[in-house]
Amino acid sequence: MTNLRIGVMYDRDWAPEGLPGFARQAEALGVDDLWVVEDLGWNGGVSAAAVALGATERLRVGIGITPAPLRSPALLAMELATLARVFPGRLVAGIGHGVRGWMVSVGVAPRSPLALLEETITAVRALLRGERVELEGREVRLDGVQLVHPPAEPPPVVAGVVRPRSLELSGRVADGTLIAEGHGPGDLENTRALTAKGGATPGHTLTVLSFCCIGEDPDEVARTLHPHTEGQGGWLGRPQEEVFAVSGRPESAAEQIHALETAGADTVVLRVVGPEPLRQLASVLEALGRRD
Repeated sequence: MTNLRIGVMYDRDWAPEGLPGFARQAEALGVDDLWVVEDLGWNGGVSAAAVALGATERLRVGIGITPAPLRSPALLAMELATLARVFPGRLVAGIGHGVRGWMVSVGVAPRSPLALLEETITAVRALLRGERVELEGREVRLDGVQLVHPPAEPPPVVAGVVRPRSLELSGRVADGTLIAEGHGPGDLENTRALTAKGGATPGHTLTVLSFCCIGEDPDEVARTLHPHTEGQGGWLGRPQEEVFAVSGRPESAAEQIHALETAGADTVVLRVVGPEPLRQLASVLEALGRRD
């Protein structure tokens, strides 16, 4: 698995003041990525990414995801460019629709979520390339906006999406696709097909988030995972037993990660649940042969 990147999520329920220490410890374990979350009412994704980048030396930090309705594409590009200038090559910018109910609750729900996401990603990528952007779209209007300090190395912009039309959109306009927790190898094959239908190039990356719980007792692992997989199953509209998770003994977890890679994942980001998440992460990395 020489090309597969292994990441870890800093869970939204963990207090933000714990992020710097967690990021440093994750980096010391040898993980490739750390991903932060932006859900309404929890932590800010851009600020959390800045904290994680500033606390580490080499770790790549992903934002999973910034909801497109919450910011002007111009502001989002400015924030991303600042991070990419200070920490070149270490940022991945995830953008998605945002949870519709949350967007309604703050008065920013778009008329056309698909149009907003496509126009946002297109504009942000162009701005990060240093282009002057003129856009009169269905949801986004930019009148000659250009960044004064665009990054020399624009960060990849990935779409955090689930539904078929959104996956096609991602293949058409984004550098990669970010897949939510609960999707297994079979889902990834379908995801690759849909992004390809949208026009994804061979360089279009696929990042997969996955619940992770490592332990010797299968009953205890199942109990720990249960509230997470149950909730995610409801959101995905699938039975709980069909919600994929990397779980069990470290050797089994490594096999499950390998199955995701075989199905097309370029990066697997583990959302570790249960006690001692860094210990669990270390055991997975060791089973993967990623630790000295």
